[in-house]
Amino acid sequence: MGYIGETIDSIKSIQIRQLLTQAISLGMIVTSALIIWKALMCVTGSESPVVVVLSGSMEPGFKRGDILFLHMSKDPIRAGEIVVFNVDGRDIPIVHRVIKVHERDNTGEVDVLTKGDNNYGDDRLLYAEGQQWLHRHHIMGRAVGFLPYVGWVTIIMTEKPIIKYILIGALGLLVITSKD
Repeated sequence: MGYIGETIDSIKSIQIRQLLTQAISLGMIVTSALIIWKALMCVTGSESPVVVVLSGSMEPGFKRGDILFLHMSKDPIRAGEIVVFNVDGRDIPIVHRVIKVHERDNTGEVDVLTKGDNNYGDDRLLYAEGQQWLHRHHIMGRAVGFLPYVGWVTIIMTEKPIIKYILIGALGLLVITSKD
């Protein structure tokens, strides 16, 4: 009969109690992942403790597909640090190096200017219209570590959504047909 026939027979033989058990198990897995993410947010002080490098603007230091681990502390930001920041009007965070720091005398607040290591000029063209500097609230965190190439999974699933749907469907089918 083959694998597909066995899978269909397995789905037909599922009882309500087994289906509820598997649904609760799946819910617990998803809930655990969310709890871990929120705990990482609290520990790192960053709204997004893990990000994927999406472009080649930071090569050769970080390549497209690298995963960065972020931490945000109260320490002042210094030139040379790699930061991840959001720009008003853009949804995707940007990973670039701080090239210039401007400290305001009257308030002590720090404004920063960034640049991608592989880019010719600074990032002022990427900032919101009329914005010359990044402020502390734009910065999501500092890069404190990375895993090379692991983020390609995310990039592939974003650029080719059919792969994401096939993977989710296969995992769902696996959960439904597994027997405890």
